[in-house]
Amino acid sequence: MAIHAQAGQLASHNSLVSLPELMTAYYLKKPDVVNNPDEKILFGTSGHRGSALNTTFNEHHILAVSQALAEYRQRQNIEGPLYLGKDTHALSEAAFQTVLSVLLANGIRVRVQLDGGYTPTPVISHAVLTHNQTQQDVSDGIVITPSHNPPEDGGIKYNSTKGGPADKDITDWVANRANELLMQHLQGVKQFSLEQVEQSPLIESFDYIEHYVSDLANVIDMEAIAKAKIRIGVDPMGGSGIHYWKPIADKYGLDITVVNTEVDPTFRFVPLDKDGRIRMDCSSPYSMQSLLKLKDDFDIAVGNDPDYDRHGIVCAKSGLMNPNAYLAVAIEYLSQHRPDWPADTMFGKTLVSSGMIDRVVKDLGKTLCEVPVGFKWYVEGMFAGTMGFGGEESAGASFLRKDASVWTTDKDGIIMALLAAEILAVTGKDPQSLYEEQVARFGKPFYKRIDVAATPAQKRLLGALQADNVKQTELAGEKIESILTHAPGNQAAIGGLKVSTENGWFAARPSGTENVYKIYLESFVSEAHLSALEVEAKALVNSVLA
Repeated sequence: MAIHAQAGQLASHNSLVSLPELMTAYYLKKPDVVNNPDEKILFGTSGHRGSALNTTFNEHHILAVSQALAEYRQRQNIEGPLYLGKDTHALSEAAFQTVLSVLLANGIRVRVQLDGGYTPTPVISHAVLTHNQTQQDVSDGIVITPSHNPPEDGGIKYNSTKGGPADKDITDWVANRANELLMQHLQGVKQFSLEQVEQSPLIESFDYIEHYVSDLANVIDMEAIAKAKIRIGVDPMGGSGIHYWKPIADKYGLDITVVNTEVDPTFRFVPLDKDGRIRMDCSSPYSMQSLLKLKDDFDIAVGNDPDYDRHGIVCAKSGLMNPNAYLAVAIEYLSQHRPDWPADTMFGKTLVSSGMIDRVVKDLGKTLCEVPVGFKWYVEGMFAGTMGFGGEESAGASFLRKDASVWTTDKDGIIMALLAAEILAVTGKDPQSLYEEQVARFGKPFYKRIDVAATPAQKRLLGALQADNVKQTELAGEKIESILTHAPGNQAAIGGLKVSTENGWFAARPSGTENVYKIYLESFVSEAHLSALEVEAKALVNSVLA
């Protein structure tokens, strides 16, 4: 894909999303799920996402999803308060009010940020888990966010009683029930009026910021960061964690500078991504240009996406780290600096993450757990304390407390950002320097991800592939050592396939939202070998899709 000419630059005023048009569409456009299947509720790896402009995220969608979740809670006898959070997307505020009106009408107690502010995804997970560890009743959570998606998008995701993304059995039930309600023109949906919402005693104000910030010393060595006087620069990218950094700095005596305090649902201050769209992707060197220009002012600089489940790490000398590289460094550091973690603690990676992680974990003598794409696959292990670290190639990860008990079971961009400062404080080396040491020991990986056009029929075929569909025995000059359609860590279907040789691999899986399939490739040989992998991977996939 060609890089857009304006990538890394600020958007022109006339290209920004029209907020009046977007909000009007949220309330006036009605999905017709009978005649337009694309307008149905669909829960992917991170909830349901869409835009009001194309009738995929509108008031009727959220009414239906909220009622379905209320009914699911009743079926499961979940009687504790529901922890509700939102990010800074324009549609998040509207959807938040819609969700609140339905939950309250169904008699559900709802805990919201006490000043009406924003709440990051990991903070909701942390609140659910600490509640369920200390209270008699059982709670769960909802986060209104489309993550790093463009400003015109909206999203809603459900966190189960274990604090993390609900598994497929739950989300399938919720989606099916919500679509049923849409087909019945919302018959059966309970909803309060604005006046009833304002008067409801079921709304409970909760200080999410104090609750989360006061607990951070149990997962991060805040004393070491303060003692080393690490200068930390933070670009909240207009996201939901913007009001967390000052309380963190004040409580723990950290040198934190927030370089941008703006919140604007057009996200006009975020530079255009590689395709020329505003996308608050903290792993993109284009979207992170504003922070990269300031990297020399800090020892460590960090950015986060709007719901704070992703992290971008900027080192003073080298710039923005590759997400895969940081995962490998974080795993090695945590395995060596968390003495209370059991020796058999597992370290998790998605099967499209770098093979560098495999080599690092093997060298440490630890157990690697390789799972399909989606953080939900880590929830059980992290909840039980057997999974010390779970990470995704898309810059999302979380890990256990110092005492090996659960911290969050959802991605936590805040602790991943603070971990980079801890690593520098404790080792005297920034994460990029430590990664270069790993490269010297294990070899240099060349990694790439591409999108390839595919019809819906081809996507279905790819998702149903079996290993014996692949007839080739070699890939880019090397013998094929494994062909996977199920993840080795938990035997769950990957919805595609992964083919590996001694020094390279590729994985192909259909997109859940676009008519493309994604190919992930990595070579431990050279750029030329990576190019050969790409050519042969496309040919191999095409041969089985023909």
